[in-house]
Amino acid sequence: MVSLKKLLKKRFNRSGAGINGIVTTACPLTTQFNAFLNAHLERNVAASGNPSTQQHLLLALSGGLDSSVLLHLLAQAKQHLSFELHAMHVHHGLSVNADGWADFCAQQCQLLNVPLQITYVNVPKNSPLGIEAAARQLRYEALYNCKLPSNTIDRFDYVVTAHHQDDQAETLLLQLFRGAGVKGLSSMAAVDINRRLLRPLLDVPRLTLEEYAKQHHIQWCDDESNKNTEYERNFVRHELMPALLARHPAIQSVLARTALHLAEANDLLDTLAAIDAEQLLQRNSLCLQGLSALSVSRTKNLLRWWFSNNQLAMPSSDYLTEIIQQLLNAKPDANINIQLQMNDQAQHLTLKRFQQRAYLHRERDMQAFDLVWNGEPELALPNGGVLQFKQVVGAGLAVKFGMTKLRVTNRDGGERFKPNALRPTRTLKHLLQEAKIPPWRRVGLPLIYWQDTLAFVPGIGIAYELQATENEQGIEVVWHDAG
Repeated sequence: MVSLKKLLKKRFNRSGAGINGIVTTACPLTTQFNAFLNAHLERNVAASGNPSTQQHLLLALSGGLDSSVLLHLLAQAKQHLSFELHAMHVHHGLSVNADGWADFCAQQCQLLNVPLQITYVNVPKNSPLGIEAAARQLRYEALYNCKLPSNTIDRFDYVVTAHHQDDQAETLLLQLFRGAGVKGLSSMAAVDINRRLLRPLLDVPRLTLEEYAKQHHIQWCDDESNKNTEYERNFVRHELMPALLARHPAIQSVLARTALHLAEANDLLDTLAAIDAEQLLQRNSLCLQGLSALSVSRTKNLLRWWFSNNQLAMPSSDYLTEIIQQLLNAKPDANINIQLQMNDQAQHLTLKRFQQRAYLHRERDMQAFDLVWNGEPELALPNGGVLQFKQVVGAGLAVKFGMTKLRVTNRDGGERFKPNALRPTRTLKHLLQEAKIPPWRRVGLPLIYWQDTLAFVPGIGIAYELQATENEQGIEVVWHDAG
């Protein structure tokens, strides 16, 4: 372990010295890195529509070679590019050296004047995901949940990781071993907009990072677990890759290029799925009649795209075939309830079918509630979901009746409702069935009462006698269901 005192001795005071005296001589890696970072920061600023927007980056700092070099590059780039840099070290507690790594990261960040947050997580030793995957999952959760100390923004613009070309090649091989499809084989992207991830070193070999670290006198920590070949990635790195390199010296760059080709193919498949979804997907439910008209490969592609958009892990090919069989071939009145799983663990959504549509539903315990709305723009419900209230003209609940307080509660059963003046009053159960609202959504449906009158039912409408007429002030109510 390198002490802060020793690190301070590494400072230089010479021509060309940069941050805190550390040599920052221009080199191809620096030039490539700054160009990449500048391009994506500018793109993010342009997307925000505000040229003065300050970008906020969060570096995932382990203290190893890769992230230590990335810390140095980012601290350098910060002198020329406009962004705010923070770092996070996730302390997994899996090694006897874990405290020392955290201390070392703190020393590095202090030298470079980069704010650091150390987050402690407990990795379950018996996780069905395996220790590697469980630790990775907890690490990303910590990074994505990180808040700026000033609380001036809700989140960082990007999480920046130090994955490099060797990692990309190893990931492709690991995905091959698992029988992954095109999406899995496309491995990692240098820019992942949906996950707010930047991987600026993805085209850089690890050897280049080592050379850069030596040139700039960068210290780092070595994780002893990286030599344990019981872990799949370490087996690929220390046993398989050297054999491949001996036969094909350029194998890592070739594999990384293959991953890029597969990423382009995956983009095309996503585009095709989006085209199919335009006709078949409404309010996150899928038309099964239209799905059955697609070829098997397009059906699978659309389902994978839909699952991915809902943050679900991909089912195996055999399991996906079984899902399609149940959705498309079960009897019309069959109660389809498919528990989507990953490594024998239930995922956060279940797949249901109702009247020739497929739904993704979050199972949760429903509790009785009785709330009062006092004019706030939003009202969160105990069972999940939010009611939004907006002042409008010519629609909604007529303000003239004195809609200052509304009662919000769930169904008791037996309610009757008349949203249309030209039709008779009917039971709410009948109206919900007629509106084709799935049974599991009816359970948590919030009902809004004005005095003792049922005034509004999401998906059904407003009681006809309480509706605002043309040019009248009204209150529009929108329910956003959490499930």
